[in-house]
Amino acid sequence: QVQLVESGGGLVQAGGSLRLSCAASGRTPGTYIMGWFRQAPGKERDFVAAISWSGITTLYADSVKGRFTISRGNAKNTMYLQMNSLKPDDTAVYYCAADSARYTQARSYNYWGQGTQVTVSS
Repeated sequence: QVQLVESGGGLVQAGGSLRLSCAASGRTPGTYIMGWFRQAPGKERDFVAAISWSGITTLYADSVKGRFTISRGNAKNTMYLQMNSLKPDDTAVYYCAADSARYTQARSYNYWGQGTQVTVSS
């Protein structure tokens, strides 16, 4: 079993920045994709960004391109999401996910964290 723990959420004013972290532990697969998703109240869980095991391949939702940057730590079992120029529309619970055959499809990820709240005030 794999455990994912997110941290770094909080309250920030529009235009500000936050950095989310995700740490994977337990019986992690040999190599695995990791991703960030978010869910606002009353809405579906949406893809935000994903990264390959090597870190060479990264994908972003159009809504966050140029503002968010996904990365992995040297140990590969950690992942980060640097969020800049935050907007009120970015307000959501952000989830870390791991081990998927497809980068952007939530249903294909096998492991999920508990989520961390990000609130952007106007």
